[in-house]
Amino acid sequence: MWDVDYTLLRGGGVAGRAWKRAFTEVTGLPWRSDPQFGGRTDMDICVEVFAAHGVTDCTPERFFIRYVENFLAVRHELGEQGALMPGVRDVLGRLGDDPTVVQTLVTGNVPEVARAKVAAFDLADSFDAEVGGYGTDDAVRATLVRRSLERAEAKYGERFAPVVVGDTVHDVTAALANHAYAVGVATGSTKMADLALAGAHAVLPDLSDVEATVRILKL
Repeated sequence: MWDVDYTLLRGGGVAGRAWKRAFTEVTGLPWRSDPQFGGRTDMDICVEVFAAHGVTDCTPERFFIRYVENFLAVRHELGEQGALMPGVRDVLGRLGDDPTVVQTLVTGNVPEVARAKVAAFDLADSFDAEVGGYGTDDAVRATLVRRSLERAEAKYGERFAPVVVGDTVHDVTAALANHAYAVGVATGSTKMADLALAGAHAVLPDLSDVEATVRILKL
């Protein structure tokens, strides 16, 4: 279960700009609050932003429609302003060669945005996005991990040993809440020590050591 932002890739602020533009278009209000996006679900962030701006006449579902439209209109900018994190393509390829491994996305992004982000770097075929967990599933990130596991087991008809890979404490705690193996990657703003203190079973500086990363993820 892969987190997207700052675990697999960095988007160069494309999603954030689309989010703010959509907010003003939907509410008619100027943007005046910058929440902490890292590791949180879009549903959770949406509730906070609405409250900070005094919005009471708009639902997250209505906002997400406009946000997705805005994001997809500028998704070409991801390739220009974003980048893959070190080692990602090789690690995904190695795991993809193993028929016992199912890779998917567990991310705070809404599903359309998550899929567009990985597609921008030609990674879409690495994941079974159908069994992922997304920011529209729930405000609580731990629920995303549970929903993804439920979807995978229903689709494939077998039990899985879940592994969650992410760059924030939220990823780690969501994994632990579901008895999943938690791997922290310090490619975002969270330090390795903080990922370890949160309870990560393994912590990596990045994914550039492909052999070591694959070995850890397949424990």
